[in-house]
Amino acid sequence: MTVRPSTVLLLALLAVLHAQIWFGRGSVGNVAQMQQKLDAQKANNVQARQANDRLAAEVRDLQEGLEMVEERARGELGMVKPNEIYVQIATPGASR
Repeated sequence: MTVRPSTVLLLALLAVLHAQIWFGRGSVGNVAQMQQKLDAQKANNVQARQANDRLAAEVRDLQEGLEMVEERARGELGMVKPNEIYVQIATPGASR
């Protein structure tokens, strides 16, 4: 029984392709490792997004809080900004 060259060539090609699947770039182990890295990065992104949302809410609260404090100080305490003139109009019969 003689081995034909085409059979040897096909077996060699099969061995090379098989080696690429198990050990080369894009191999099973490499893909699994990259999938783990991707999952870890997705988890980090979720945590970063939550931190960004918390910070954005805190900034929004601070901005709105300052406006509320300023409005209250103006209305209840009669405070004014620099170079601003406060005018109060009294209506007859209204007591303060």
